[in-house]
Amino acid sequence: MMRLQKYLALSGVASRRASEKLIAEGHVAVNGHVVTEMGVQVDEHTDKITVNGALIHLEEEKHYLAYYKPVGEVTTVSDPEGRATVMDKFRDYPVRLYPVGRLDFDSEGLLLLTNDGDMMNSLLHPSHEVDKTYLAKVSNRVEEESIRRLRAGVQLDGRLTSPAHVRVVRYEAFDTVLLVTIHEGRYRQVRRMFEAVGHQVVQLKRVGFGPIQLGDLPRGTWRQLTPNEIRKLKEL
Repeated sequence: MMRLQKYLALSGVASRRASEKLIAEGHVAVNGHVVTEMGVQVDEHTDKITVNGALIHLEEEKHYLAYYKPVGEVTTVSDPEGRATVMDKFRDYPVRLYPVGRLDFDSEGLLLLTNDGDMMNSLLHPSHEVDKTYLAKVSNRVEEESIRRLRAGVQLDGRLTSPAHVRVVRYEAFDTVLLVTIHEGRYRQVRRMFEAVGHQVVQLKRVGFGPIQLGDLPRGTWRQLTPNEIRKLKEL
């Protein structure tokens, strides 16, 4: 026996938190009866669980992918505005995948995808403080005082950001390229952090998510994570 929301997560339907929302909104039925309360126990061997009328099953084989998201794709399964989504590349993939977190429409770089709802939920939970590393090209010369402020935390939405790891990669004629590592996931956080110290982000690329690195993966392509990379993610 297991909780219904865990069954949904292990089936690749959504993360556990998103599964709880599906249940609360009445999208899930057990043996033909709609369930809206949390904590219902189901038998994975005998109970029939449906989401919006579609029968779901536990997915025993888990898949873990690294994808180089280009600028111009939204990190959703579908988009009401008809824009390209990261999932367009995976329509014919043998199992249903979900992106781990988001990457802005106008940002590029490393995005993880998986059908492992439990791992996805763990990686996104604030208490685990998983590092995300970005290569940011920023307008004008970023002085040491601004870097100190970013490292200490800046005010966004009335509260300080957690301390960030920030270092200059190089100074260019009109811009500064920096490597920034944060573990929070606030809306457009890196861009807003630099705005708070008087700079605009010109280009933003995520190059690391926890122990996984973008490396030389070509833009718009994906690869399977190695067993060693998967082990490191699970250790988080």
